[in-house]
Amino acid sequence: MTESTDANFRTPGSPGPGAGMTASDLGAWFIREVFPLEATLMSVLQRYWQNPSDLADLKQEVYLKIYEAAKTKRPDPVKPFLITVARNVAIDKIRKDQVVPIEAVADLETLNIAADTPGPERQVQAHEELRRLQSAMNRLPPRYREAIVLAQVEGLSGPEIAQRMGITRSAVSHYLKRSLRALADMLYSEQSRRSP
Repeated sequence: MTESTDANFRTPGSPGPGAGMTASDLGAWFIREVFPLEATLMSVLQRYWQNPSDLADLKQEVYLKIYEAAKTKRPDPVKPFLITVARNVAIDKIRKDQVVPIEAVADLETLNIAADTPGPERQVQAHEELRRLQSAMNRLPPRYREAIVLAQVEGLSGPEIAQRMGITRSAVSHYLKRSLRALADMLYSEQSRRSP
């Protein structure tokens, strides 16, 4: 999965598509603009990927994707583009690693291991909990709901949420605290009413 990115990735005065940018121009741009962001890149990758031995490979994959994209249009600004590419590379790796080969499933079946699936009662209970959570989320003000979804569902950091919503970091913190408190209050009060 690779998210689409802005079409305005050209630095003012830099060659765009078909402008005759040489490989040495691209290399110089890459060294000047992308390599200094390595600390940011590693921070993003470490947030999404727990195994440190894979980080060097992930970093190289991000660099390759940025380099290939810059052959057509140079990202401007570079940092948000780098963060987006890094997040997408990590998510792609997570998804690929979660795929289980069919041979492994066939081997498990021959071992006669009991499946660890929840029973019907637990499934009903889980569905009910999800319904209550969705109902509580729907009662939040729209901006509070947006902040909590960006943080808890999409996994964005405070600065990323601030940028996406066009608000300050302190406003993000305020929205998250208030929305979590409101959700807890709604869910707890609903549970209290149902308990004898």
